[in-house]
Amino acid sequence: MAILSQSGAAAADHAPPRPSRWTLLWNFVRQNPLGAAGAVIVIVMIVMAAFAEAVTVYDPTANNFGEMLERPSAEHWLGTDQFGRDLYTRIVYGARTALLVGFVSALIGGTLGLVLGVASAYFGGRFDFFLQSVMDVLMAFPLIILALAVVSIFGTGALNVIIAITIPFIPRCARVVRSSALAVRETPYIDAARACGFGHARIVLRHMVPNVMAPYLVVMTAAVGQAILIEASLSFLGLGVQEPVPAWGLMLQGGAQEYAESAPWVAVFPGIAISLAVFGFNLFGDALRDWLDPKMKI
Repeated sequence: MAILSQSGAAAADHAPPRPSRWTLLWNFVRQNPLGAAGAVIVIVMIVMAAFAEAVTVYDPTANNFGEMLERPSAEHWLGTDQFGRDLYTRIVYGARTALLVGFVSALIGGTLGLVLGVASAYFGGRFDFFLQSVMDVLMAFPLIILALAVVSIFGTGALNVIIAITIPFIPRCARVVRSSALAVRETPYIDAARACGFGHARIVLRHMVPNVMAPYLVVMTAAVGQAILIEASLSFLGLGVQEPVPAWGLMLQGGAQEYAESAPWVAVFPGIAISLAVFGFNLFGDALRDWLDPKMKI
């Protein structure tokens, strides 16, 4: 026993030190430069939305009919819209709406999908067959079509938009998580947990859920970008958040057609904001998948 203890202590002494957080961050940036660029876009978007009052000087909802459709200038960096509202201010505050809807709907839909996916893989049998049949029905509808159907039932508004986007995300996350949970279910430590008499809830929550967090995080990251795009689409169609709430889709709705030639900045800058947000989250999600998947490191 003394020899084993000494050998174990010697192995611990010669174990390589764990890399610091800064080292891990640098390795991520070096190996995934596009993912790092996406992370920068996401961080800038979050910071500007959180401190919108500090980075803007105008009221996003106040009309100024004396400055309607002003071109971009030193006073109004991105110009003004048809109601004289500063576009830069509206875009910054619109990031709050996009992030609120994106993060909340992705978190709720992804978490429900995580629980259902793990439970489906763990219990199997008829429960798995019934649950996956329901998921197949929901996945048969495109995201935007299912969201439109939900909004038509519950009505417009930020809360109903979150519900409409959350429902389509549940089966997509559940399907991805289930595929990983099926492999985890066959591992020896799950059999050992059953042999020890642990309950189903403990095995699922303590032993299976932590081992499927990698695909869950990847799906969550991609879902935020999709949610932002769907929210903008619903708002553009008049089925999302309503005026005077700053929202990128509403800004496109008000200027995309009527002012496309006379004042193109009314639609161009909100469109760029939507594209950058979705692009940033997609880049970061792809890099996160490569970083967390051991197969991608071989």
